Amino acid sequence: MDIRDAVASRRSVRDFLDTPVPEALLRRVLEQALRAPSGGNLQPWHLHILSGEPLARLKATMQQRLQQGGAEGSEYDVYPKELVSPYRDRRFQVGEALYAQLGVPREDKAARLRWFARNYTFFGAPVALFCSVDRRMGPPQWSDLGMMLQTLMLLLRAEGLDSCAQECWAMYPQTLAPFLQLPPERMLFTGMAIGYAREDALVNQWRSSRAPLDEVCRFEGF
Repeated sequence: MDIRDAVASRRSVRDFLDTPVPEALLRRVLEQALRAPSGGNLQPWHLHILSGEPLARLKATMQQRLQQGGAEGSEYDVYPKELVSPYRDRRFQVGEALYAQLGVPREDKAARLRWFARNYTFFGAPVALFCSVDRRMGPPQWSDLGMMLQTLMLLLRAEGLDSCAQECWAMYPQTLAPFLQLPPERMLFTGMAIGYAREDALVNQWRSSRAPLDEVCRFEGF
């Protein structure tokens, strides 16, 4: 697949087929993704990839945890506490557009919560990835994580696979850290669902919008 096609077709898939993903394919893609840029070649990422019985066990654990109610709280701010315009507006718009596609009205809080809980089943994906980072790392190293994960998602597209990055998993560090056997110095950054998209699913026929180029980019000297 041409890199431009991979970028254009990458999306956050929220309904997957249960078709297994071969381990050999994942290993090949991950080995390529680890060539992503890394300042000072620190390579600050730590990855856990789950499928089969371990993934089923995690889903069962999370079902029990969700029934208890109340998130544990992320160890970092997924969004700034004071989210101002235009960032606040973009976040509001994408949420409203998603639930409009699903036919879930704003006032139906219970339905929205039920839909959001599907995050913790990885939307039916057969593979789950978790990325953690040493707590001593700073913003430059966290940007390295993003570059590696984006590289991975594009390489997955080249293989006909889809993904959904899920920072929502960071809201349950007390559950995830022991399950993944993270050492105390390691912080969970994000999860990711990986698999083959269910193309006829209503949610997968929706794409989020992007700000126009001239709104976020200024050219000089041309």
